[in-house]
Amino acid sequence: MKSLDFTRRPRRCKAHVTIGAAVLAMLAMPLAGSQEKKEEKPPGSTLDLYGFAMLDMGYQVRQNDPDWFDVVRPTKLPSFEDEFGTNGHFFSGVRQSRLGVKTSTPTSLGELKTIFEFELFGVGVDAGQTTLRLRHAYGELGHWGAGQTWSPFMDIDVFPNSIEYWGPNGMAFFRNVQLRWMPIQGDTRLTIALERPGATADQGRFEDRTELQNVRGRFPYPDLSAEYRLGTEWGYVEIAGIVRYMKWEDTLPDQFDLSGDDVGWGVNLSSNIKLGKTVLKLQALYGEGIQNYMNDAPEDVGIRTNFGNPVRPIEGEALPIFGGVAFLDINWSEKMTSTIGYSIVDIDNTDGQAPSAFKRGDYALANVLFYPVKDVMFGPEVQWARRENFRDGFTSDDWRLQFSVKYNFGRTFGGG
Repeated sequence: MKSLDFTRRPRRCKAHVTIGAAVLAMLAMPLAGSQEKKEEKPPGSTLDLYGFAMLDMGYQVRQNDPDWFDVVRPTKLPSFEDEFGTNGHFFSGVRQSRLGVKTSTPTSLGELKTIFEFELFGVGVDAGQTTLRLRHAYGELGHWGAGQTWSPFMDIDVFPNSIEYWGPNGMAFFRNVQLRWMPIQGDTRLTIALERPGATADQGRFEDRTELQNVRGRFPYPDLSAEYRLGTEWGYVEIAGIVRYMKWEDTLPDQFDLSGDDVGWGVNLSSNIKLGKTVLKLQALYGEGIQNYMNDAPEDVGIRTNFGNPVRPIEGEALPIFGGVAFLDINWSEKMTSTIGYSIVDIDNTDGQAPSAFKRGDYALANVLFYPVKDVMFGPEVQWARRENFRDGFTSDDWRLQFSVKYNFGRTFGGG
């Protein structure tokens, strides 16, 4: 955008030519100095409008929960034979499509940055629907940030260049409401955050008992998370951790006291390693009671029997979990890429959980994607997932072939 010049030009009157010339000469140096200072000022505010329209279309060889028809989630595979009908389903949708706005404004305290982003992928009560869903509502100024965005416990850079929406099940992946402090920023960074708490429980073999219907969860403290990333020429290595306090209270006045509490915690080690035109993406995670921070995992708390205690015959316990991710992103050229990799989630179940409870999930895919022109992508992807139950011996697999087309758009306003 052209800048506007508000400097008034002196009139050329015969009686004042000499005076005008002298005045201009006197002003020449200050004007030049002013221009120099102006160029040193930071650029003005910018607003980026961005997003993409995306089609996903494919064929599923087996079956899964129909609310998750267009994604690969091992936790949503059948827990017994033909739980979701017969095999073989064609699927299509535009639910990955996205719209967002980012702003940047220079201030005396540093750069003020905000992001407000939506997509069309319904979850929760809108599971299976094409509907607006908030992804990010976040701002930061200097070393402080607040709002909803990626948890510091996760590493978004581990997510592979795939077209399957949900992504590796063994990856920590959670956009959470938080207040964060970032004392170190840049390629090497340190972030500490207080996050919104929350968890779910698997009541297992005892879920139909009336006594359990009156047990309520309570979270008196926020979750505390932190990450440290060391940036290098070959990539980076990152370690993150989280600790949380979970409490449940028995509100039914009877002979049982099923109240309890537990501490959840987790450690996440991740990295991107540059290997020429290939990037190796790795993550290994272990913890207890942090399942809701995972991309695809079951409940955070399970039931353990304690029949020797007549007042508290069952107890809640944070479930141990391991998550692993290993993917290769290959850039063959500016117009073609490939991704191949594997992910896993493994749960240490408690003895009070049902035999059909989720024990282990496997996830893998491979693709070839093409970029004929700027902002356009299309290509096929082969996907596989597997679910293993706790102790009834049942397993279920899913195979899919997906084809996607993606059209990016974006425009920046201001900044000049």
